[in-house]
Amino acid sequence: MIKHILFVCTGNSCRSVMAAGLLKKMLKDKADNFVIKSAGTSALEGMSASSEAQKTMLKEGIDISAHRSLRLTKEMIEEADLILVMEEAHRNVILNIYPEAEKKVYLLRSFAENISEPTDWGILDPIGKPPEVYEEVLIVLKESLAGLIKKFKLDK
Repeated sequence: MIKHILFVCTGNSCRSVMAAGLLKKMLKDKADNFVIKSAGTSALEGMSASSEAQKTMLKEGIDISAHRSLRLTKEMIEEADLILVMEEAHRNVILNIYPEAEKKVYLLRSFAENISEPTDWGILDPIGKPPEVYEEVLIVLKESLAGLIKKFKLDK
């Protein structure tokens, strides 16, 4: 049974934070049934979410201003029932740290129902890019999370 969900990106300041916030919102009152966390493979501990990520999420009614970045640890990998990564490189880092996690690590975008090619599975890192890129990432995250919720019946 899935109870502990971990989102992983590079710096833990954009994609994984946005994904965690969106999942909590999408699950509504069911979110309390889960532990939903995020971390980065190269995160500087204690950094806030990027200002563009915060602005983009506020438009969705989600406040991520209290977020502080965490660097991915072996303990986080062990604790998680489901680990969702933004790029294949993140999956590789996780499996180098803890190979036993292979069956619980997925590319988040692989759950989006409109994916045609595996090459589309990565989610672009928006850091330092214009607001439109954050909006595009938000759309991909929403599509991916909707598919994830459906596949694992997280809203039941």
